[in-house]
Amino acid sequence: MSRNRCWCVLWAIGACLAVAAGRAAVAADRQPNVIVILTDDQGSVDAGCYGTDDLQTPAIDALAADGVRFSQFYAAAPVCSPSRAGLLTGRYPIRAGMPGNAGAPPSEGVNTLEEVEGSAGAAWAAQTTMAEVFQKAGYATAHIGKWHLHAHAGARPLDQGFDASFGHMGGCIDNYSHVFYWNGPNRHDLWRGNARIRETGGFFPDLMVREATAFMEQCEDRPFFLYFAMNCPHYPYQGEAEWLEAYAELPYPRNLYAAFLSSQDARIGSLLEAVAGLGLKDDTIVVFQSDHGHSTEERAHGGGGSAGPYRGAKFSLFEGGIRVPAIISWPGHLPAGEVREQLAHSCDWLPTLAELCGIGPLQHDVDGKSLAAVIRGTDAASPHDVVHWTIGNSWAVRRGPWKLIAKPNDTSGKAPLGASDALFLSNLSRDVGEMENLAAANPDVVAALTQLHDDWAASLSASDAR
Repeated sequence: MSRNRCWCVLWAIGACLAVAAGRAAVAADRQPNVIVILTDDQGSVDAGCYGTDDLQTPAIDALAADGVRFSQFYAAAPVCSPSRAGLLTGRYPIRAGMPGNAGAPPSEGVNTLEEVEGSAGAAWAAQTTMAEVFQKAGYATAHIGKWHLHAHAGARPLDQGFDASFGHMGGCIDNYSHVFYWNGPNRHDLWRGNARIRETGGFFPDLMVREATAFMEQCEDRPFFLYFAMNCPHYPYQGEAEWLEAYAELPYPRNLYAAFLSSQDARIGSLLEAVAGLGLKDDTIVVFQSDHGHSTEERAHGGGGSAGPYRGAKFSLFEGGIRVPAIISWPGHLPAGEVREQLAHSCDWLPTLAELCGIGPLQHDVDGKSLAAVIRGTDAASPHDVVHWTIGNSWAVRRGPWKLIAKPNDTSGKAPLGASDALFLSNLSRDVGEMENLAAANPDVVAALTQLHDDWAASLSASDAR
């Protein structure tokens, strides 16, 4: 099918059926396709399938009905770039060369990403990404949406295993002008491959679906890996008018956030409809995850998202900053409509998908563990005994129900933190809201978890740039 045909708004029914039949014929002879949908700043419980009753998320809920939903799934970090690096490499962000957020997008004076000067992102550029793993296995690969992992040589999508790329390099854009306004001077930030393009007025989530559909249509003879990294519900909240009207009775700023989240869900639905229209639903693994908790920043109107019973939000190592919605679906191959309570982590997607797709063993060192056994059956134990997080000068470690945070930051403002909370210990089986600091009453547990962190941190000098 020609590329020009991809842009048609109305499709002839006969042509759609022919494409679907052709795809079904080749699907049996190849490995499954993979789509990883990553949303941005979506709250821990902000989907109907996670219990929220004031939002409409039919596409996300349908994914959960068709697949396995995790109730104890963690992002690699409570901020954007480290979380993305962890997912794409299967390594803790500090080991993936991305301990904090990447910088702002290129200036307006740059017309191609090849003109970007400097060496920022060198450690990240040395990593092996999920895209490279799939590309080496013969998959067509595409990045669609947000990157936020540097735009310097070696760090760009086309340098990191993606055959095609469409989206923005920085942390966020206005969804209509495609301009980054939050770190002056303002700069336009929309790229196809390494070339700047301008489509002013086009709603960015719609452009993402268009580009993703075109990419999938071109993959007639080989499986594809699609990284669909959305720019919502990250600020600026730009929900469609119909959703703003639908949520008019919700309090501010929940109404603004909800409208943008439902606008996001509608585009996820459009993407999945395109997969089904190509006859590929049963041959495509779909992973869904938020990159971390909801934002309470001023630019996000101080909030709008919800962590439900959890304390914390974006930037925080309390549960509300790192416990996220996560789903995997592969109709006919994995269980449907089931929930897994085992602890899981975004670094696990790479080894999990490699196993499900028959790729492996992985040729590089990862921190993630395959969740295939957990996904296929409820009796499998979590592959993790201990999990680590770092952000800035704060760190956290969890073993079993015990979780220790050093220098905690409660961006949800649920309760004050004092000098005695410099080490904050929780037992999540008894207090999932982390409202009571148990450190003073459990010095042996604090000592043991601190030693786990110290030993792990000492190992980083030899491995974090590997």
